[in-house]
Amino acid sequence: MSLQIIKVLEFWAEGEITNFIKVWALVFASLSYCFFAAKHLPPGLSRFLALLPVLLLNLILPLTLHTMHLGGSSAFFLAWLANFKLLLFAFGKGPLSDPSVSLARFAALACLPIKSAGSAPVSVADEKLVRLKKMDESSESKTVRQKGSGQKVPIESQVALNSSKKGLKSMWNYVIKGLLICLFLKLYDYTDMIHPKLTWVLYSFHIYFGLEIILAIFGGLAKAVVGIELEPQFDEPYLSASLQEFWGRRWNIMVTRILRPTVYEPVLYFSTVIMGRKWAPLPAVMGSFLVSALMHELIFFYLGRRKPSGEITLFFILHGVCLAIEVAIKKAINGRWGLPRLIAAPLTIGFVMVTAFWLFFPEFLRCNSISRAFDEYAAMGAFVKDVGEALTFGTFHNVTVV
Repeated sequence: MSLQIIKVLEFWAEGEITNFIKVWALVFASLSYCFFAAKHLPPGLSRFLALLPVLLLNLILPLTLHTMHLGGSSAFFLAWLANFKLLLFAFGKGPLSDPSVSLARFAALACLPIKSAGSAPVSVADEKLVRLKKMDESSESKTVRQKGSGQKVPIESQVALNSSKKGLKSMWNYVIKGLLICLFLKLYDYTDMIHPKLTWVLYSFHIYFGLEIILAIFGGLAKAVVGIELEPQFDEPYLSASLQEFWGRRWNIMVTRILRPTVYEPVLYFSTVIMGRKWAPLPAVMGSFLVSALMHELIFFYLGRRKPSGEITLFFILHGVCLAIEVAIKKAINGRWGLPRLIAAPLTIGFVMVTAFWLFFPEFLRCNSISRAFDEYAAMGAFVKDVGEALTFGTFHNVTVV
């Protein structure tokens, strides 16, 4: 039986999976070089030049992968996440600059959606606690009532407790979302009977659930191997009552956290010198959305190997402009008036969905994403079937067993 399992693994390890293993072996080797090179180079230009070949390598490696799941996730982790963290590391900033991290933790922190100890992001609910704390000068004695027990605890303790729970959600959360993806896959067989706009709504939830599950898998593996917590990815984005809340605190939080120190804060600093503190956030917001647009165009190029149409860039620039206008209006009215959440939330999500249908999903569909995903799900199912047959019956039909 062990021979049959070996044959199954050898058969399925050909092609993309072999390339995937080679890519990540090279990634670990290059990150090891970064880790040890930084021991001898101070932060600044010299360290940046030493890391530059690795940055270029991370842009090239995704071109060797062609599947939606292995290739797409690797492109995001390497070309975007790892490169931006390495840029911060080159100048002595970011999570990689902690001198106490081991090589294994360094490599995991560089590429995966995980956080080092003490860097837990603050959620929307926690921000309210922090604002409550600031309202009282005697903040040491400020307390809130803890959910469940009803016991009063210091605000700082409640924020820390909430942050510790923001990594991996319950297993049932991922099971339910996985089952919903299976349901969507079945519904796609009847797209000729479903309105096209409703099909795109299904695509929206499919992307959201798929991203959350894939990132959770990688984060869970990293936690199991090196004991680092998963970084929160989403905070119920469908509850957003403004674009600022959607993009800044609920949708793809990991990207927000990496864009803030690499793009937003540098642009904010120079804008403050030129425009003053009040309006400096506006060009910082636009700069962040422009960089996000370019990185999304790059990821879609890796997925489809097609010349960018510019629609993805237009989508993010549009949202950047609208978010900048939203921030300007909030500054002008200074909290004197605002839409109720029951009205603001549907308007926000409606705007995101309509603009995504107009500009984002057409590019997604031009990559043949759905049909390719179906093929990959079928291959995954065939792999599970082959393993099951080898374990149960000791047979494997895809290769000739000697």
